[in-house]
Amino acid sequence: MTARTMRALIATGPDAPFQLTERPRPVVAAGEVLVRIKASGVNPLDLKIRAGEAAHARHPLPAILGLDMAGTVEAVGAGVTGFRYGDEVFGMVGGVGGHQGTLAQYVAADADLLALKPTNLSFREAAALPLIFITAWEGLVDRAHVQPGEKVLVLGGAGGVGHMVVQLAKAKGAEVYATDRDSPVEAYVAKFTDGEGFDVVYDTVGGASLDAAFRAVKSYTGRVVSCLGWSSHALAPLSFRAATYSGVFTLLPLLSGKGRPHHGDILRQAAVLAENGQLLPRVDPTRYTLAQADAAHDALRQRRAQGKVVIEID
Repeated sequence: MTARTMRALIATGPDAPFQLTERPRPVVAAGEVLVRIKASGVNPLDLKIRAGEAAHARHPLPAILGLDMAGTVEAVGAGVTGFRYGDEVFGMVGGVGGHQGTLAQYVAADADLLALKPTNLSFREAAALPLIFITAWEGLVDRAHVQPGEKVLVLGGAGGVGHMVVQLAKAKGAEVYATDRDSPVEAYVAKFTDGEGFDVVYDTVGGASLDAAFRAVKSYTGRVVSCLGWSSHALAPLSFRAATYSGVFTLLPLLSGKGRPHHGDILRQAAVLAENGQLLPRVDPTRYTLAQADAAHDALRQRRAQGKVVIEID
């Protein structure tokens, strides 16, 4: 590696082993921040892209994968005023839409997608946050407008997005209940709402789980949100309750270029919550280096991880 190059992992084809290569170091452009990456979070979407099963991500192989990262600012481009050399930052900055991912030593990231890292979190913890917290916020706050005292049911509450929704809902003053993948929602509706239904149901699983969400929501004022509402569903149970549904597609700002400043705003809210002790990602204790990314992906694929898998770059 030279001053003008960096180490990066390339996914060359569907489920092929990663190739550790030397690539030109990104050159920062106007509106961008050059970040030296310290840690890269692994998401299920990374595995789908690597397997060639995520056409919606528009990230053809060969490519550098990885959406989330935390690191330090090396340089800022023209017009960037919110960051300076040495700042510790985090964000969801690439790995879809043909944008360079975060399994590399450096990335030139749109400044709008970044925020200062929470001071009380490690780089590993901060790298675990962006995608899952942004997804939680967009559904619970932007779409459902959760209010203090409301009853929130999180379907798949132990998962990556799910445990963010649980913590965020509590921070917003809601009364929160969570299921695992096998819990029937009818039991929760009967026990915790006297059969009335929940004010907000956040589905993080999709498929039959979203159908269950339609049956668990409160009439008239209830709101269902889902980050995996990609199948065909009968709307009758929702319609008969006169409730509402909203979908969450967290990748849209990266793919379209629209709405990116809001992602930075959301991450600044995450930093405030983390520094107030109201938000902490559950990170798998196993430490992986860039050269061990295959093992990191295997741990997630085989469901051996006990929390969010993170790869340390340096």
